Amino acid sequence: MDSIIFIDRKTGEKIKEQTPSSKMLSFLYGTIFGKISLHLLFKRKIVSVIGGWYMNSKASQKKIAPFISQYKMDMNEYICPSNGFQTFNDFFYRKIKPEARPIAQGIVSPADGKIVAFQSLKDVKSFFIKGTKFTVDSFLNNNTLAQRYKDGAMTIIRLAPVDYHRFHFPATGTVSATTLINGHYFSVSPLALRKSLDLFCQNIRTYSTLETEEHGSILISEVGATMVGSIIQTYTADAKIKKGDEKGYFAFGGSTLVLFFEKDTIQFNQDIIANTQMGFETVIKMGEQIAI
Repeated sequence: MDSIIFIDRKTGEKIKEQTPSSKMLSFLYGTIFGKISLHLLFKRKIVSVIGGWYMNSKASQKKIAPFISQYKMDMNEYICPSNGFQTFNDFFYRKIKPEARPIAQGIVSPADGKIVAFQSLKDVKSFFIKGTKFTVDSFLNNNTLAQRYKDGAMTIIRLAPVDYHRFHFPATGTVSATTLINGHYFSVSPLALRKSLDLFCQNIRTYSTLETEEHGSILISEVGATMVGSIIQTYTADAKIKKGDEKGYFAFGGSTLVLFFEKDTIQFNQDIIANTQMGFETVIKMGEQIAI
Protein backbone atom coordinates (compact mmCIF):
# COMPACT_ATOMS: atom_id res chain seq x y z
CA MET A 1 0.00 0.00 0.00
CA ASP A 2 2.97 2.35 -0.32
CA SER A 3 3.12 3.06 -4.07
CA ILE A 4 0.90 3.87 -7.05
CA ILE A 5 1.80 2.51 -10.49
CA PHE A 6 0.14 3.94 -13.61
CA ILE A 7 0.61 3.55 -17.36
CA ASP A 8 1.73 6.29 -19.74
CA ARG A 9 -0.84 6.17 -22.56
CA LYS A 10 1.59 7.30 -25.26
CA THR A 11 4.50 4.98 -24.46
CA GLY A 12 2.85 2.13 -22.55
CA GLU A 13 5.51 2.54 -19.86
CA LYS A 14 4.66 1.73 -16.25
CA ILE A 15 5.52 4.64 -13.95
CA LYS A 16 5.66 4.95 -10.18
CA GLU A 17 3.85 8.06 -9.04
CA GLN A 18 5.50 10.59 -6.76
CA THR A 19 3.23 10.56 -3.71
CA PRO A 20 4.54 12.92 -1.02
CA SER A 21 1.88 11.79 1.48
CA SER A 22 2.08 8.04 0.85
CA LYS A 23 3.42 7.20 4.31
CA MET A 24 0.73 9.30 5.96
CA LEU A 25 -1.99 7.69 3.82
CA SER A 26 -0.69 4.22 4.64
CA PHE A 27 -0.87 5.09 8.34
CA LEU A 28 -4.34 6.67 8.18
CA TYR A 29 -6.03 4.01 6.05
CA GLY A 30 -3.98 0.93 6.89
CA THR A 31 -3.57 0.92 10.68
CA ILE A 32 -5.94 0.91 13.63
CA PHE A 33 -4.51 4.07 15.23
CA GLY A 34 -4.45 5.78 11.85
CA LYS A 35 -8.14 5.05 11.27
CA ILE A 36 -8.95 6.51 14.69
CA SER A 37 -7.06 9.71 13.78
CA LEU A 38 -8.76 9.77 10.39
CA HIS A 39 -12.28 9.70 11.82
CA LEU A 40 -11.56 12.04 14.70
CA LEU A 41 -9.78 14.74 12.70
CA PHE A 42 -8.62 14.33 9.10
CA LYS A 43 -12.00 13.65 7.47
CA ARG A 44 -13.45 16.86 8.90
CA LYS A 45 -14.05 20.05 6.96
CA ILE A 46 -12.04 22.23 9.36
CA VAL A 47 -8.75 20.60 8.30
CA SER A 48 -9.39 21.38 4.63
CA VAL A 49 -10.68 24.87 5.47
CA ILE A 50 -7.46 25.72 7.31
CA GLY A 51 -5.40 24.33 4.45
CA GLY A 52 -7.46 26.33 1.95
CA TRP A 53 -7.04 29.52 3.97
CA TYR A 54 -3.26 29.16 3.93
CA MET A 55 -3.17 28.41 0.18
CA ASN A 56 -5.15 31.63 -0.42
CA SER A 57 -2.68 33.67 1.62
CA LYS A 58 0.28 35.66 0.32
CA ALA A 59 2.56 33.48 2.45
CA SER A 60 1.80 30.48 0.24
CA GLN A 61 3.40 32.14 -2.81
CA LYS A 62 6.83 30.89 -1.77
CA LYS A 63 5.71 27.30 -2.36
CA ILE A 64 5.05 27.80 -6.08
CA ALA A 65 8.61 27.80 -7.49
CA PRO A 66 9.77 24.70 -5.52
CA PHE A 67 6.59 22.86 -6.57
CA ILE A 68 7.19 23.62 -10.27
CA SER A 69 10.81 22.51 -9.94
CA GLN A 70 10.04 19.31 -8.04
CA TYR A 71 7.50 18.09 -10.60
CA LYS A 72 9.34 19.45 -13.68
CA MET A 73 6.22 21.27 -14.88
CA ASP A 74 6.07 22.80 -18.35
CA MET A 75 4.62 26.24 -17.57
CA ASN A 76 4.56 27.16 -21.27
CA GLU A 77 1.22 25.31 -21.45
CA TYR A 78 -0.43 27.70 -19.03
CA ILE A 79 -1.69 31.29 -18.98
CA CYS A 80 0.52 33.05 -16.44
CA PRO A 81 -0.23 36.58 -15.11
CA SER A 82 2.32 39.25 -16.04
CA ASN A 83 3.01 39.87 -12.34
CA GLY A 84 3.10 36.17 -11.48
CA PHE A 85 0.77 34.08 -9.31
CA GLN A 86 0.10 35.85 -6.01
CA THR A 87 -0.97 32.80 -3.98
CA PHE A 88 -0.54 29.05 -4.33
CA ASN A 89 -4.26 28.67 -5.11
CA ASP A 90 -3.93 31.20 -7.95
CA PHE A 91 -1.25 28.93 -9.37
CA PHE A 92 -3.16 25.74 -8.50
CA TYR A 93 -6.25 26.54 -10.56
CA ARG A 94 -4.30 28.25 -13.34
CA LYS A 95 -5.86 28.36 -16.82
CA ILE A 96 -4.40 26.50 -19.76
CA LYS A 97 -3.74 27.72 -23.29
CA PRO A 98 -6.46 26.28 -25.59
CA GLU A 99 -3.91 25.05 -28.12
CA ALA A 100 -2.26 22.93 -25.42
CA ARG A 101 -5.35 20.70 -25.16
CA PRO A 102 -6.90 20.00 -28.60
CA ILE A 103 -10.37 18.45 -28.43
CA ALA A 104 -10.69 15.01 -30.06
CA GLN A 105 -13.65 13.21 -31.61
CA GLY A 106 -16.08 11.16 -29.50
CA ILE A 107 -16.29 11.43 -25.71
CA VAL A 108 -13.23 13.23 -24.33
CA SER A 109 -11.60 13.37 -20.94
CA PRO A 110 -12.94 16.30 -18.91
CA ALA A 111 -9.63 16.74 -17.08
CA ASP A 112 -5.93 15.94 -16.84
CA GLY A 113 -5.25 13.02 -14.53
CA LYS A 114 -5.23 9.24 -14.24
CA ILE A 115 -8.23 7.30 -15.55
CA VAL A 116 -9.89 3.93 -14.97
CA ALA A 117 -12.98 2.87 -16.93
CA PHE A 118 -15.65 0.22 -16.55
CA GLN A 119 -17.96 -0.70 -19.43
CA SER A 120 -20.42 -1.98 -16.82
CA LEU A 121 -20.78 -1.01 -13.20
CA LYS A 122 -20.70 -4.73 -12.46
CA ASP A 123 -16.95 -4.63 -13.26
CA VAL A 124 -16.04 -2.04 -10.62
CA LYS A 125 -15.16 -4.55 -7.92
CA SER A 126 -12.52 -6.10 -10.19
CA PHE A 127 -10.31 -3.00 -9.86
CA PHE A 128 -10.94 -2.10 -6.24
CA ILE A 129 -11.97 -4.72 -3.69
CA LYS A 130 -14.19 -7.77 -3.84
CA GLY A 131 -17.52 -7.22 -2.18
CA THR A 132 -17.39 -3.45 -2.50
CA LYS A 133 -20.73 -1.83 -1.65
CA PHE A 134 -20.31 0.98 -4.17
CA THR A 135 -23.54 1.61 -6.14
CA VAL A 136 -24.94 4.49 -8.17
CA ASP A 137 -27.79 4.73 -5.64
CA SER A 138 -25.45 5.22 -2.69
CA PHE A 139 -23.26 7.65 -4.62
CA LEU A 140 -26.09 9.91 -5.82
CA ASN A 141 -28.49 9.54 -2.88
CA ASN A 142 -31.20 9.65 -5.55
CA ASN A 143 -32.77 6.33 -6.50
CA THR A 144 -34.86 7.75 -9.35
CA LEU A 145 -31.87 9.36 -11.05
CA ALA A 146 -29.67 6.35 -10.37
CA GLN A 147 -32.01 4.11 -12.38
CA ARG A 148 -30.97 5.96 -15.56
CA TYR A 149 -27.39 4.75 -15.14
CA LYS A 150 -28.04 1.30 -13.68
CA ASP A 151 -25.81 -1.29 -15.41
CA GLY A 152 -24.29 1.54 -17.45
CA ALA A 153 -20.64 2.56 -17.85
CA MET A 154 -18.51 4.54 -15.42
CA THR A 155 -15.13 6.24 -15.47
CA ILE A 156 -13.09 7.72 -12.63
CA ILE A 157 -10.50 10.43 -13.35
CA ARG A 158 -8.15 11.23 -10.49
CA LEU A 159 -6.40 14.58 -10.34
CA ALA A 160 -3.11 14.70 -8.40
CA PRO A 161 -1.92 18.04 -6.95
CA VAL A 162 0.49 18.51 -9.87
CA ASP A 163 -2.29 18.27 -12.48
CA TYR A 164 -4.18 21.06 -14.22
CA HIS A 165 -7.21 21.51 -11.93
CA ARG A 166 -9.89 22.95 -14.16
CA PHE A 167 -12.44 20.51 -15.55
CA HIS A 168 -14.40 20.63 -18.81
CA PHE A 169 -17.37 19.06 -20.57
CA PRO A 170 -16.77 15.66 -22.23
CA ALA A 171 -19.43 16.16 -24.91
CA THR A 172 -21.77 18.74 -26.42
CA GLY A 173 -25.24 19.09 -24.96
CA THR A 174 -27.48 20.87 -22.45
CA VAL A 175 -26.35 20.86 -18.83
CA SER A 176 -28.46 20.95 -15.67
CA ALA A 177 -27.88 22.91 -12.48
CA THR A 178 -25.46 21.47 -9.91
CA THR A 179 -26.65 19.38 -6.98
CA LEU A 180 -24.56 19.33 -3.79
CA ILE A 181 -24.27 16.29 -1.51
CA ASN A 182 -22.60 17.20 1.77
CA GLY A 183 -20.10 14.79 3.23
CA HIS A 184 -16.64 14.30 4.66
CA TYR A 185 -13.15 14.95 3.25
CA PHE A 186 -11.49 11.54 2.97
CA SER A 187 -8.54 11.09 0.62
CA VAL A 188 -9.41 9.85 -2.87
CA SER A 189 -5.93 8.48 -3.53
CA PRO A 190 -5.90 4.83 -4.71
CA LEU A 191 -3.94 4.13 -1.52
CA ALA A 192 -7.16 4.94 0.34
CA LEU A 193 -9.80 3.84 -2.19
CA ARG A 194 -8.41 0.34 -2.58
CA LYS A 195 -9.19 -0.13 1.09
CA SER A 196 -12.76 1.11 0.65
CA LEU A 197 -14.35 2.51 -2.51
CA ASP A 198 -17.29 3.43 -0.27
CA LEU A 199 -15.28 6.54 0.69
CA PHE A 200 -16.65 8.06 -2.54
CA CYS A 201 -20.14 7.74 -1.09
CA GLN A 202 -19.10 9.51 2.11
CA ASN A 203 -17.20 12.49 0.66
CA ILE A 204 -18.66 15.86 -0.25
CA ARG A 205 -19.56 15.86 -3.95
CA THR A 206 -21.54 17.68 -6.61
CA TYR A 207 -23.17 16.45 -9.78
CA SER A 208 -25.00 17.66 -12.88
CA THR A 209 -26.42 15.91 -15.93
CA LEU A 210 -25.45 16.58 -19.53
CA GLU A 211 -28.14 15.69 -22.08
CA THR A 212 -26.57 14.91 -25.46
CA GLU A 213 -27.96 13.92 -28.88
CA GLU A 214 -25.27 11.33 -29.64
CA HIS A 215 -24.38 9.81 -26.26
CA GLY A 216 -27.56 9.92 -24.17
CA SER A 217 -27.48 11.34 -20.66
CA ILE A 218 -24.07 11.75 -18.99
CA LEU A 219 -23.82 12.39 -15.27
CA ILE A 220 -20.74 14.38 -14.25
CA SER A 221 -19.73 14.39 -10.60
CA GLU A 222 -16.94 16.26 -8.83
CA VAL A 223 -15.73 14.66 -5.60
CA GLY A 224 -14.03 16.66 -2.86
CA ALA A 225 -11.19 15.24 -0.77
CA THR A 226 -8.75 16.00 2.00
CA MET A 227 -7.28 19.50 1.50
CA VAL A 228 -9.70 20.40 -1.32
CA GLY A 229 -10.87 23.84 -0.29
CA SER A 230 -13.72 24.20 -2.77
CA ILE A 231 -15.43 22.85 -5.87
CA ILE A 232 -16.19 25.89 -8.02
CA GLN A 233 -18.64 25.68 -10.95
CA THR A 234 -18.14 28.31 -13.67
CA TYR A 235 -20.74 27.20 -16.24
CA THR A 236 -24.31 28.49 -16.75
CA ALA A 237 -27.04 26.00 -15.83
CA ASP A 238 -29.66 24.92 -18.40
CA ALA A 239 -27.48 26.24 -21.21
CA LYS A 240 -26.25 24.56 -24.39
CA ILE A 241 -22.51 23.95 -24.07
CA LYS A 242 -19.82 22.68 -26.43
CA LYS A 243 -17.46 19.80 -25.83
CA GLY A 244 -14.31 21.14 -24.19
CA ASP A 245 -15.99 24.19 -22.61
CA GLU A 246 -14.89 24.83 -19.04
CA LYS A 247 -17.24 23.51 -16.34
CA GLY A 248 -15.37 24.56 -13.19
CA TYR A 249 -12.29 24.02 -11.06
CA PHE A 250 -11.00 22.61 -7.77
CA ALA A 251 -9.16 24.73 -5.22
CA PHE A 252 -6.07 23.25 -3.52
CA GLY A 253 -5.78 19.50 -3.23
CA GLY A 254 -5.99 16.46 -5.47
CA SER A 255 -9.50 15.33 -6.32
CA THR A 256 -11.65 13.26 -8.64
CA LEU A 257 -14.27 13.34 -11.40
CA VAL A 258 -16.72 10.46 -11.81
CA LEU A 259 -18.78 10.08 -15.00
CA PHE A 260 -21.77 7.77 -15.43
CA PHE A 261 -23.24 6.80 -18.83
CA GLU A 262 -26.51 5.10 -19.67
CA LYS A 263 -26.27 1.45 -20.70
CA ASP A 264 -25.16 0.77 -24.30
CA THR A 265 -24.63 4.43 -25.22
CA ILE A 266 -20.81 4.55 -25.35
CA GLN A 267 -17.81 2.26 -25.74
CA PHE A 268 -14.61 3.11 -23.86
CA ASN A 269 -11.32 3.01 -25.76
CA GLN A 270 -9.79 -0.45 -25.53
CA ASP A 271 -6.40 0.66 -24.18
CA ILE A 272 -8.04 2.28 -21.15
CA ILE A 273 -10.21 -0.79 -20.54
CA ALA A 274 -7.24 -3.15 -20.88
CA ASN A 275 -5.11 -1.17 -18.43
CA THR A 276 -7.99 -1.02 -15.96
CA GLN A 277 -8.48 -4.78 -16.18
CA MET A 278 -4.80 -5.23 -15.35
CA GLY A 279 -5.23 -3.01 -12.29
CA PHE A 280 -3.60 0.16 -13.62
CA GLU A 281 -4.68 3.74 -14.13
CA THR A 282 -3.84 5.42 -17.45
CA VAL A 283 -2.42 8.92 -17.86
CA ILE A 284 -4.97 11.14 -19.63
CA LYS A 285 -5.10 14.76 -20.77
CA MET A 286 -8.18 16.94 -21.06
CA GLY A 287 -9.55 16.71 -24.59
CA GLU A 288 -8.18 13.22 -25.38
CA GLN A 289 -10.71 10.67 -26.58
CA ILE A 290 -11.79 8.16 -23.95
CA ALA A 291 -14.87 6.65 -25.65
CA ILE A 292 -16.89 6.52 -28.87
